[in-house]
Amino acid sequence: MKTIPYWLDQPLPGVVTGASPRPADVVIVGGGVTGCSCALTLARGGLRVRVFEAREVAGGASGRNGGFALRGLCPGYDEARALLGREGARAAWELTERALDGMSALAGDALRRVGSVRLAVDDSERAGLRVEYEALREDGFAAEWLDHLPDPLSRLFVGGFVHPADGALSPALWVRRLAAHAAAAGAEIVAHTAVDRSVIDAFDVETVVIAVDGMTDALAHELGAVVMPTRGQVLATEPLPELLYPRPHYARGGYDYWQQLPDGRLILGGRRDTDRGREQTSVEVTTAFIQDQLDDFASQLFGRSLPVTHRWAGFWGQTLDLLPLAGRLPGSERIWVAGGYSGHGNVLGFACGELVARAILGEPAPELELFDPARAQALESRPT
Repeated sequence: MKTIPYWLDQPLPGVVTGASPRPADVVIVGGGVTGCSCALTLARGGLRVRVFEAREVAGGASGRNGGFALRGLCPGYDEARALLGREGARAAWELTERALDGMSALAGDALRRVGSVRLAVDDSERAGLRVEYEALREDGFAAEWLDHLPDPLSRLFVGGFVHPADGALSPALWVRRLAAHAAAAGAEIVAHTAVDRSVIDAFDVETVVIAVDGMTDALAHELGAVVMPTRGQVLATEPLPELLYPRPHYARGGYDYWQQLPDGRLILGGRRDTDRGREQTSVEVTTAFIQDQLDDFASQLFGRSLPVTHRWAGFWGQTLDLLPLAGRLPGSERIWVAGGYSGHGNVLGFACGELVARAILGEPAPELELFDPARAQALESRPT
């Protein structure tokens, strides 16, 4: 049994360039999807960019997730309209749809635009999904309602809907390819080099971007009360003879999620809500309690016990309002931050890295205001 993520256990292109003697205009801390997206846009904009990654590129959450490329935010579209207003929610969804298109142009076969399926486990969840579906359709977004589910889904769920333009992702391969694009544009990528806040404060550069998602609280202590590390556990099976779930599926508010790869291998994760206290952590280890539940759920999806080859854990940054943090760090003119994707970082990370980069280049997009870290003070003081 391997504890390395399946995605990182595959042949991956190397992209580390090392640092040159020349000074950088911008230093980015974090070599995941956000940092590499930001680096690509800045380098294409003519700035000298240096990325520091404590592990290997995509070694954190970007290579440890379930491989879902989803439009939107962590809150459902109807909830986002309540949080951001109708126009704000529409702008956020359109931003992520454009991001998915941008990813398609860069990812090659690491991204398959097969759509995703959101499922309801009971009538209450089904009613909530119907509200979101109607809100999406009302504002012109594509969605396909599912009244009838095929077996074996019909035994476990009562309905749901399809996001037709979402995708299935090989996340580590995708981020390595993104890093290669950034390096080709001139960005320097330095791996296995940890950076803490004292080093960030001492950097002799005009601009620093903190792009570490689940470690945001550690490097941007100003945001420590509003973004917290949250662990997710995943497993991968051997290739299975039947291909039942070629699209990413998620249910129970996203607490259960799974997909099959083209070779039939099942990638399945979730159940963190059954042990919330211990899963609110940055410790990247699996637990028997969660993994046993994942085994049981996998057997329900296929009607038999499945042979597991990989078990792993990763963690992301979860904010109090479940919205990303992207913009200038409160109280600082030179430090920017992007993270807190609340489990939706594969697409949001790419989008927010680009948003921050455009603002640094003097081309701020209006969508950046939706995720302004300046709201941290209000979030911190609100009743719990």
